[in-house]
Amino acid sequence: MTEIYPYKHILVAVDGSKITSNVLESAIDSALRNHASLDILRIVQVTQLTDGYSNAALSNEETYNIVKTTKERLDDLKKRAVDAGVEDVNVHIRFGNPKRVIAHEFPSDHNTELIVLGATGVSGLERFVLGSVTHYVSRMAKCDVLVVRKNDHVN
Repeated sequence: MTEIYPYKHILVAVDGSKITSNVLESAIDSALRNHASLDILRIVQVTQLTDGYSNAALSNEETYNIVKTTKERLDDLKKRAVDAGVEDVNVHIRFGNPKRVIAHEFPSDHNTELIVLGATGVSGLERFVLGSVTHYVSRMAKCDVLVVRKNDHVN
């Protein structure tokens, strides 16, 4: 009997919060179980880098430095996935609204079948003002969504 692997393309959205390690581990486990590719995605919100109200724009140098630092962090996460045995791992940096990018744009561009993300990466006030990315993605994504909750027993 041939095994059926429901997920061939898995997206893990990371935000650098404390739960990132747990989220990545869950995504790695899912990728290994399904013999799937793993896309590691970090969204950079320009409004978080400026005051959000002005027309301030980042200089080319500032943008380069943000992308370089983010890429280095993502490469570390990629190494963890590869070391764990995931054969097809790619890292991606996108600028924009995390809700739209994670729920719609990226999955459409990459045929994502499972999105893995953390329960929350923002404070209560930010969640109230911005709305939870996780809540939005879990309601609006056209593919399955795995929400990873913080586990204090995992390093």
